[in-house]
Amino acid sequence: MDNGAVYNETTEPQAKPPRRPLGCTLRHLWGWRLPTKALQAILSLLAVICEEIVEDCITCGGLYFFEFISCSACFLSLLILCVYCTDAYETLGEDKVQRV
Repeated sequence: MDNGAVYNETTEPQAKPPRRPLGCTLRHLWGWRLPTKALQAILSLLAVICEEIVEDCITCGGLYFFEFISCSACFLSLLILCVYCTDAYETLGEDKVQRV
């Protein structure tokens, strides 16, 4: 009797983990953190839209600064949501995500 036959009969193929739609998971962003990040993204997008409504301004430096800050906050909030709610967190690794 050869070892190959015994080995093949007693082992089962390794089951693949179930696929999540678009790799979405809430494992890393749970509790109050998910609604907070979603609200932050929505409010910063609302700030960008409100800033674009302004047609005339006397001194526009502050308005441009506000536009830059609110647009940056919107993109960073969406990036955080994408990293923590998809498979990118496992792909990059926890130490690299924390460092960034």
